[in-house]
Amino acid sequence: MDFPALQDFATRYTTAWGSQDAASVAAFYAEDGSLTINDGAPAVGRDAIIAAAEGFMSALPDMALFMDSIKIVGTGAEYFWTLTGTNTGPGGTGNAVWVSGYEQWTFTSDGLIAQSLGHFPAAEYEKQLRGGVASGEAEASVTP
Repeated sequence: MDFPALQDFATRYTTAWGSQDAASVAAFYAEDGSLTINDGAPAVGRDAIIAAAEGFMSALPDMALFMDSIKIVGTGAEYFWTLTGTNTGPGGTGNAVWVSGYEQWTFTSDGLIAQSLGHFPAAEYEKQLRGGVASGEAEASVTP
């Protein structure tokens, strides 16, 4: 995938995450693609990816995802993002979150994600869920 195509792919992927439609996120993955978040158990297959995306979308109904950057790495890519939202979903705290992370992608021959290894500061995310983000506070991030 050349850079303009990758940038377009990542822009559409970002839009899908902000759509509150988890199936639209899963559509970027191969049928047997996988999403692993912070070295946890991989969500394998589109149904499992839908469930993983729904977890964030349910917890943060106003979730917005922003693409910070995208770069080609070997035959894959690294996608850097910032997530914001308010924990007003079921059992929510009403607190705001603002975290940055990245995904390492490998692609199938037809340009879908075969594997995504996602990373974000989970402890900071949980802290913000409990206490929110202070006005003017910088977001937490991780880097490869």
